[in-house]
Amino acid sequence: MLVPLRAALDEAPAPVNLFLRDDDAGWEDERLYALLEIVERRELPIDLAIIPRAMSPRLAEELALRSTRSEGRLGLHQHGLAHANHERSGRKCEFGPARDRAVQRDDIRAGREQLEAALPGLVQPIFTPPWNRCTGITGEVLRELGLRVLSRHASEAPLGITGLGEIPVAVDWSYAKRAGVRLSFSELGELAAAEVRRGGPVGVNLHHAVMDRRELSRFDELCGLLAAHPMARPLPLLALETPRRRPPFEAPRRTRVSAAREPS
Repeated sequence: MLVPLRAALDEAPAPVNLFLRDDDAGWEDERLYALLEIVERRELPIDLAIIPRAMSPRLAEELALRSTRSEGRLGLHQHGLAHANHERSGRKCEFGPARDRAVQRDDIRAGREQLEAALPGLVQPIFTPPWNRCTGITGEVLRELGLRVLSRHASEAPLGITGLGEIPVAVDWSYAKRAGVRLSFSELGELAAAEVRRGGPVGVNLHHAVMDRRELSRFDELCGLLAAHPMARPLPLLALETPRRRPPFEAPRRTRVSAAREPS
């Protein structure tokens, strides 16, 4: 992965914005902590999409502590309500066509309230739908409830709702496939490099619950490149909300450090 991505960054005419988004916080806490240790050591920003119904009091306490000491690098936001599929056929979706506006609104509001009660003052106005899917009604409800950013996969068509920004991920670390076969580490690098050449922002979607030690080691290599390369500009997701303005987050100076189930 690193060779094509490094080459694309070497050729970039200007710094390229990148962000890391890890989904399914609430599942496999120990694997989540292992992933966070990597980004913390590299002093990189990362955004966690938290499943409200899956978050334990212990996890909430741990995330609050890590957020406080992260100096703005750890972002916390809502990942649906229970990560439950409500479609009787077709692709899995928690906020899909089988659910009307009132039901979607109740669930999103309930999840928001649960997160804010557990993490007061730390929950950002961002929403990542489970399986990276939702409907136009979902987007309208998000705007009504005061959420400002929807983050899905770049393959999903933009909803185009005024007042709701969309910041998609393009590189799915654990589940990206071609012709039904999971992409190799090198192929993921080519995908990331193509996004760099488009000018970014480059969103990398992680799923810590399915990342073993080998995957974490490779992720550490990626983080080493992002932390050290002068043309890589890692940012929190919310800093990309208004890309035409200077992002409100300035990453601190970093010293160089040496170096399946259906997606959620």
